[in-house]
Amino acid sequence: MIKHYFFKKNLRYAFFCASFKKYYTFATLIYFLMEQEILKCKELLLQGKVLLYPTDTVWGLGCDATNEEAIKKIYAIKQRQESKSLIILLDSADRLPLYVSKIPLIAWDLITQTHRPTTYIYPNAQNLPEQLLPADGTIAIRITTNSFCKKLIKAIERPLVSTSANVSGEATPVTFSEISQQIIDLVDYVVPQEYADSIDYKPSRLVKFIDDYNFTVIRE
Repeated sequence: MIKHYFFKKNLRYAFFCASFKKYYTFATLIYFLMEQEILKCKELLLQGKVLLYPTDTVWGLGCDATNEEAIKKIYAIKQRQESKSLIILLDSADRLPLYVSKIPLIAWDLITQTHRPTTYIYPNAQNLPEQLLPADGTIAIRITTNSFCKKLIKAIERPLVSTSANVSGEATPVTFSEISQQIIDLVDYVVPQEYADSIDYKPSRLVKFIDDYNFTVIRE
């Protein structure tokens, strides 16, 4: 009876070890594949290419937000006037001071208390091409929660442009299957769909800071 007990116990332990090893191997493979994809996208972005990629909201057209020629390509793909500004994504709020010269005091509280994708419009943008900015010098920034985006932004050490994957004036595609073939054909690279982890397939909330203590919600 005792031998039978220890046999069953050892069998369960062996099964657990085998399952853990299988899971660990699979997780390692997934990590390796993502790292390879990040390196590929990094190289393309630094060459001024335009990507179609998943974000923490809808799929977006993206490029290195410091590359003027790449930004022009996105405007051309969307057939959008350059007077209309674009959103940029950051991987961390720690990078905000690089692109906003004076961050409203209330911004830090709002960012830490936000639990859904929210894009904030900051005054006094800096270190960014004029094509990204409207006449008032503001810049729309979102701290992304998508793991692929965060890793990619960290890898290129620059912000990433994010704009919906559609021709200007047309409906925003909610999922990859809704993106037109025209858009897919015009970008330089399409990131594999498995890196899409959004649970809220709609444009982000849009909030504009008025001063250090006041803001207005432009889009809920």
